[in-house]
Amino acid sequence: MSVNVATKRTAFLSGTNALLTLSTLVLLAACQRADEALVPEIRPVRVTTVENRSASGTVSLTGTVQAQTEINQSFRIDGRLIERTVDIGDSVKPGQLVARLDPQNEESSLQSARAQLSAARAQLVEARANHARMRDLVAQDAVPRASFDQAVALLQTAESQVESVQSQLTLAQNRLSYTRLLSDVAGVVTARGAEPGEVVSVGRMIVQVAREGARDAVFDVPGRVKDIAPKNPEITVALTDDPRVTVAGRVREVAPRADPVTGTFAVRVRLIDPPPAMRLGSTVTAKMQLPEALAIEVPASALVRADGKTAVWVVDQASSTVSLRNVQLGGGDANTVQVAAGLNPGDVVVIAGVQALRPGQKVRVPEARS
Repeated sequence: MSVNVATKRTAFLSGTNALLTLSTLVLLAACQRADEALVPEIRPVRVTTVENRSASGTVSLTGTVQAQTEINQSFRIDGRLIERTVDIGDSVKPGQLVARLDPQNEESSLQSARAQLSAARAQLVEARANHARMRDLVAQDAVPRASFDQAVALLQTAESQVESVQSQLTLAQNRLSYTRLLSDVAGVVTARGAEPGEVVSVGRMIVQVAREGARDAVFDVPGRVKDIAPKNPEITVALTDDPRVTVAGRVREVAPRADPVTGTFAVRVRLIDPPPAMRLGSTVTAKMQLPEALAIEVPASALVRADGKTAVWVVDQASSTVSLRNVQLGGGDANTVQVAAGLNPGDVVVIAGVQALRPGQKVRVPEARS
């Protein structure tokens, strides 16, 4: 009996020790994992230190072909749109019907004005007859002078009433004609506004027509390029799909204010005798010679897109961490781009490994290349 008790006690102590040992190992493993989780991930990257260099004298920009003048066709009265006869891409001519409003109210107003005019003309005929009768009677001293004066006043009132109602009739006729929207220019429809069935207000765009004739190429130009560009630069514009199709251009208009989102300036370049292939909406590329100037250049591989903007990863050398910085680009080619704004000489920029980074990421820089 004593042997059995001792055996059971020994087995119990052995199981307890094994359980304690297992618990210790689990705690050690958990601590080890926690320590490993606290170790920050360090990404190896390649960087370059940017500096001002002599920039290329040629800048390349991408834009689109647009009409020099785009006119919004709209109604001169309110009403319900019942028909639009043209769509985007259709050609229109002066006097061509573009859209119609429901004419019911204007037709009723016109009928009312015609009825009022008939009544006013009848009163005028009566007033003229009475005036003639009183004129003869007063000449014979058959009626008092006051009766003749009253007949004169009634005639003048009837004449004024006819003129007033005639004006209302003309206005009603004009309003009825305004229910038909006719194009006043020749061109191509580039946009449409209200749809049939909608109630439209005065001046609301129904269709937008690009006027036939002169065309512009419109480009978004960085501020630095705009500032250093010559006054009347020679610009060669080529069709992006077929670079063999080229035409000369002249700057016609420069926006005085930068776009609040991109920070670029819209520049309109008049195309001199554009070929038929450069249709409205075509993508074109412009090349312009710039004076030699110092500029910051970075490899194209350094660029990333963040929130719809172009940016680069900049290394904080004190903490070996990276942060995104938005930049504005100038000219460049497939390998190197000019940075018009956003970087300063001496900044360290990541040029390889950019896709694996996040803000605040610690990095390891094997060597800094200039």
